[in-house]
Amino acid sequence: FIVGADGCCGVVCEHSPFEGIVLVQCTEYLLKYMIASPSKLVRAASVSELPAPRRLRWKCSPEIQKLLSSSADKLHRVVNNLDMNVHKFSDYGKEFIKKQKMSPDAYIQVALQLAYYRCHGRPVSTYESASTRRFQQGRVDNIRSATSEALAFVRAMTDRKLITSDMEKMELLRCAINAQTKYTVLTITGMAIDNHLLGLREVAREMKIEKPEIFKDKAYLISNHFILSTSQVPTTVEMFCCYGPVVPNGYGACYNPQSDYIIFSMSSFHDSLQTCSAQFVKCLVQGLQDMMDLCKRCNCGPNPSEQRNNLAVEMQIQTETKDQTSKRTPDSTKSQQNTPEVLVKSPETTFVGP
Repeated sequence: FIVGADGCCGVVCEHSPFEGIVLVQCTEYLLKYMIASPSKLVRAASVSELPAPRRLRWKCSPEIQKLLSSSADKLHRVVNNLDMNVHKFSDYGKEFIKKQKMSPDAYIQVALQLAYYRCHGRPVSTYESASTRRFQQGRVDNIRSATSEALAFVRAMTDRKLITSDMEKMELLRCAINAQTKYTVLTITGMAIDNHLLGLREVAREMKIEKPEIFKDKAYLISNHFILSTSQVPTTVEMFCCYGPVVPNGYGACYNPQSDYIIFSMSSFHDSLQTCSAQFVKCLVQGLQDMMDLCKRCNCGPNPSEQRNNLAVEMQIQTETKDQTSKRTPDSTKSQQNTPEVLVKSPETTFVGP
């Protein structure tokens, strides 16, 4: 725990042992306990009997002191390089999306695809973490959100040369959301591709055989360079989670859908000429507004079977894929730094960040 001079309290933790939802649930428990039992937070008489705290003075050799100074400088550079933009989108939240008979998570993922396409004019390999906790020792796998259906929708929304009616756009939106929903179900039931490929790669390494050609293929390397790394972290109290990009020219996109608003935590690096968190948020807001206007104009829903399927999947997402913070790709983790999570509480809000 780190307590700042301004009263903010944060938690720094290493991501390797657990997913972010563990930290979120722990924090929610503490906050609810503090709110419900303020009398228990009064200074106990026994506390005054303890010796006053004192600062620890460390005796370090010149060599160790030099290393400490170097590490501190490096840390400051990393902190200053992080371009974090936290935005509360208040036009609507998950309740409006549910009224359209759509999965809020899938809807937001399509909106992120639309935002990136508006910013950069192309789709990119996208990672969305999904829990595999239903399996023994299961942790997360990857929902690949950059589907061909999503690309068709974002092109219809952005390309003025394509003359597409509102009803056609609405149909493309539903197709994109259905494709995202189906891949989500495959992922949380162990039928996605990333963990299986990772297993094959690690088996080859353990058997000390040459890495199979598939893992050297350019297409494989590009597909695992996740420029857009995303994760849903819903909470029950006023707080949110955030993390840094997993590649130098990428974005970290963590979102917290609530009933009537959505909190987005967008991150990138200042030294990348290809990214800008503020511009991405601007495109994201525009896309969410355009999608809302489209839904209102069309005001139509799917057939009953689609509605039941989307509602069932949303329940699965809420219980299986609440969190997770960005998972490093197998081939890129060697060159990536582990970004710790920080939980910060201010008088009005709480957030988890790098």
